[in-house]
Amino acid sequence: MKPAPDHQVTQLLRAWSSGDEGALEKLTPLVYKQLHDAARAYMAREAPGHTLQTTGLINEVYVRLVNLREVNWQDRAHFFAVCARMMRRILTDFARSRRYMKRGAGAPHVSLDEGLTVSQELPTDLLALDEALNSLAKFDPRASQVVELRFFGGLSAEEAAEALNISPETVTRDWRTAKAWLLRELTGEKRDGS
Repeated sequence: MKPAPDHQVTQLLRAWSSGDEGALEKLTPLVYKQLHDAARAYMAREAPGHTLQTTGLINEVYVRLVNLREVNWQDRAHFFAVCARMMRRILTDFARSRRYMKRGAGAPHVSLDEGLTVSQELPTDLLALDEALNSLAKFDPRASQVVELRFFGGLSAEEAAEALNISPETVTRDWRTAKAWLLRELTGEKRDGS
Protein backbone atom coordinates (compact mmCIF):
# COMPACT_ATOMS: atom_id res chain seq x y z
CA MET A 1 0.00 0.00 0.00
CA LYS A 2 1.42 3.34 -1.08
CA PRO A 3 1.45 6.08 1.59
CA ALA A 4 -0.98 8.95 1.10
CA PRO A 5 0.49 12.16 -0.27
CA ASP A 6 1.63 14.55 2.45
CA HIS A 7 -0.71 17.28 1.23
CA GLN A 8 -3.75 15.01 1.53
CA VAL A 9 -2.89 14.10 5.14
CA THR A 10 -2.17 17.76 5.94
CA GLN A 11 -5.52 18.87 4.47
CA LEU A 12 -7.40 16.29 6.53
CA LEU A 13 -5.51 17.26 9.69
CA ARG A 14 -6.38 20.91 9.18
CA ALA A 15 -10.02 20.07 8.48
CA TRP A 16 -10.11 18.02 11.67
CA SER A 17 -8.57 20.94 13.59
CA SER A 18 -11.36 23.12 12.21
CA GLY A 19 -13.98 20.80 13.70
CA ASP A 20 -14.68 18.43 10.80
CA GLU A 21 -15.11 15.12 12.66
CA GLY A 22 -15.43 13.28 9.34
CA ALA A 23 -11.87 14.28 8.49
CA LEU A 24 -10.56 12.00 11.25
CA GLU A 25 -12.45 9.07 9.74
CA LYS A 26 -10.85 9.79 6.36
CA LEU A 27 -7.43 10.34 7.93
CA THR A 28 -7.28 7.11 9.92
CA PRO A 29 -6.81 4.68 7.00
CA LEU A 30 -4.20 6.99 5.47
CA VAL A 31 -1.93 6.95 8.53
CA TYR A 32 -2.77 3.55 9.99
CA LYS A 33 0.02 1.56 8.33
CA GLN A 34 2.80 3.89 9.51
CA LEU A 35 1.34 3.95 13.03
CA HIS A 36 1.02 0.16 12.97
CA ASP A 37 4.62 -0.25 11.79
CA ALA A 38 5.90 2.01 14.58
CA ALA A 39 3.77 0.24 17.20
CA ARG A 40 4.86 -3.20 15.96
CA ALA A 41 8.52 -2.15 16.22
CA TYR A 42 8.02 -1.05 19.85
CA MET A 43 6.12 -4.15 20.80
CA ALA A 44 8.82 -6.36 19.26
CA ARG A 45 11.23 -4.87 21.82
CA GLU A 46 8.98 -5.74 24.75
CA ALA A 47 9.35 -8.85 26.89
CA PRO A 48 7.57 -12.00 25.67
CA GLY A 49 4.07 -12.32 27.06
CA HIS A 50 3.52 -8.56 27.19
CA THR A 51 -0.19 -7.99 27.67
CA LEU A 52 -0.35 -4.86 25.51
CA GLN A 53 -0.46 -5.76 21.83
CA THR A 54 0.33 -3.69 18.74
CA THR A 55 -3.32 -3.08 17.91
CA GLY A 56 -4.02 -2.15 21.52
CA LEU A 57 -1.25 0.44 21.42
CA ILE A 58 -2.64 1.94 18.21
CA ASN A 59 -6.16 1.94 19.66
CA GLU A 60 -4.95 3.78 22.75
CA VAL A 61 -3.24 6.38 20.55
CA TYR A 62 -6.47 6.76 18.58
CA VAL A 63 -8.52 7.23 21.76
CA ARG A 64 -6.12 9.92 22.93
CA LEU A 65 -6.17 11.60 19.52
CA VAL A 66 -9.96 11.71 19.49
CA ASN A 67 -9.89 13.37 22.91
CA LEU A 68 -7.37 16.03 21.81
CA ARG A 69 -9.05 19.36 21.42
CA GLU A 70 -7.83 22.54 19.81
CA VAL A 71 -4.67 21.10 18.27
CA ASN A 72 -3.53 23.24 15.38
CA TRP A 73 -2.15 20.43 13.21
CA GLN A 74 0.62 21.79 11.02
CA ASP A 75 1.30 18.83 8.76
CA ARG A 76 1.85 15.08 8.55
CA ALA A 77 5.19 15.27 10.37
CA HIS A 78 3.58 17.18 13.26
CA PHE A 79 0.89 14.50 13.49
CA PHE A 80 3.43 11.67 13.68
CA ALA A 81 5.50 13.61 16.22
CA VAL A 82 2.43 13.89 18.47
CA CYS A 83 1.68 10.19 17.96
CA ALA A 84 5.29 9.30 18.84
CA ARG A 85 5.01 11.23 22.08
CA MET A 86 1.71 9.47 22.84
CA MET A 87 3.19 6.02 22.20
CA ARG A 88 6.09 6.83 24.50
CA ARG A 89 3.70 7.95 27.25
CA ILE A 90 1.40 4.95 26.81
CA LEU A 91 4.28 2.48 26.99
CA THR A 92 5.97 4.15 29.94
CA ASP A 93 2.67 4.50 31.81
CA PHE A 94 1.98 0.83 31.15
CA ALA A 95 5.48 -0.13 32.35
CA ARG A 96 5.04 1.96 35.49
CA SER A 97 1.70 0.33 36.27
CA ARG A 98 3.14 -3.15 35.70
CA ARG A 99 6.18 -2.39 37.84
CA TYR A 100 3.95 -0.98 40.55
CA MET A 101 1.66 -4.01 40.43
CA LYS A 102 4.60 -6.40 40.57
CA ARG A 103 6.56 -4.29 43.05
CA GLY A 104 9.49 -3.77 40.78
CA ALA A 105 9.72 -7.19 39.20
CA GLY A 106 10.56 -7.72 35.54
CA ALA A 107 9.90 -4.43 33.78
CA PRO A 108 9.67 -4.75 29.97
CA HIS A 109 12.98 -4.47 28.16
CA VAL A 110 13.73 -2.37 25.12
CA SER A 111 16.78 -2.78 22.97
CA LEU A 112 17.74 0.03 20.68
CA ASP A 113 18.53 -1.72 17.43
CA GLU A 114 20.67 -0.53 14.51
CA GLY A 115 19.45 2.74 13.11
CA LEU A 116 18.04 3.43 16.54
CA THR A 117 20.86 2.02 18.58
CA VAL A 118 22.63 3.28 21.62
CA SER A 119 24.58 0.05 21.95
CA GLN A 120 24.13 -3.31 20.28
CA GLU A 121 24.51 -5.12 23.61
CA LEU A 122 22.46 -2.73 25.71
CA PRO A 123 19.01 -3.99 26.61
CA THR A 124 17.39 -1.48 28.89
CA ASP A 125 13.99 -1.16 30.38
CA LEU A 126 11.58 1.38 29.06
CA LEU A 127 11.35 3.24 32.35
CA ALA A 128 15.12 3.75 32.48
CA LEU A 129 15.03 4.97 28.88
CA ASP A 130 12.18 7.35 29.70
CA GLU A 131 14.09 8.75 32.70
CA ALA A 132 17.23 9.14 30.60
CA LEU A 133 15.26 10.93 27.88
CA ASN A 134 13.76 13.27 30.45
CA SER A 135 17.27 14.04 31.70
CA LEU A 136 18.49 14.54 28.13
CA ALA A 137 15.59 16.96 27.53
CA LYS A 138 16.96 19.17 30.32
CA PHE A 139 20.43 19.08 28.76
CA ASP A 140 19.48 19.15 25.06
CA PRO A 141 15.72 19.38 24.36
CA ARG A 142 16.06 19.07 20.60
CA ALA A 143 18.19 15.90 20.82
CA SER A 144 15.58 14.41 23.13
CA GLN A 145 12.89 15.23 20.58
CA VAL A 146 14.97 13.60 17.84
CA VAL A 147 15.17 10.36 19.86
CA GLU A 148 11.46 10.50 20.59
CA LEU A 149 10.59 10.96 16.92
CA ARG A 150 13.02 8.36 15.61
CA PHE A 151 12.71 5.72 18.33
CA PHE A 152 9.11 6.10 19.45
CA GLY A 153 7.68 7.62 16.28
CA GLY A 154 9.54 5.51 13.76
CA LEU A 155 10.32 8.60 11.70
CA SER A 156 13.28 8.71 9.35
CA ALA A 157 15.90 11.43 9.74
CA GLU A 158 14.21 13.37 6.94
CA GLU A 159 10.76 13.08 8.54
CA ALA A 160 12.13 14.07 11.95
CA ALA A 161 13.86 17.05 10.32
CA GLU A 162 10.56 18.11 8.78
CA ALA A 163 8.73 17.74 12.10
CA LEU A 164 11.34 19.83 13.93
CA ASN A 165 11.91 22.28 11.09
CA ILE A 166 15.65 21.58 10.98
CA SER A 167 17.95 19.96 8.43
CA PRO A 168 18.41 16.18 8.17
CA GLU A 169 22.10 16.73 8.89
CA THR A 170 21.21 18.40 12.20
CA VAL A 171 18.95 15.46 13.03
CA THR A 172 21.83 13.08 12.31
CA ARG A 173 24.20 15.08 14.55
CA ASP A 174 21.62 15.28 17.35
CA TRP A 175 20.94 11.55 16.95
CA ARG A 176 24.64 10.73 17.38
CA THR A 177 24.94 13.03 20.38
CA ALA A 178 21.82 11.60 21.98
CA LYS A 179 22.96 7.99 21.47
CA ALA A 180 26.29 8.69 23.18
CA TRP A 181 24.58 10.59 26.00
CA LEU A 182 21.96 7.87 26.52
CA LEU A 183 24.59 5.13 26.49
CA ARG A 184 26.44 6.92 29.26
CA GLU A 185 23.23 7.48 31.25
CA LEU A 186 21.91 3.94 30.82
CA THR A 187 25.19 2.21 31.64
CA GLY A 188 26.17 4.54 34.46
CA GLU A 189 29.45 5.53 32.82
CA LYS A 190 30.96 8.83 33.91
CA ARG A 191 32.43 11.42 31.55
CA ASP A 192 35.98 10.68 32.73
CA GLY A 193 35.51 6.97 31.98
CA SER A 194 35.23 5.85 35.59
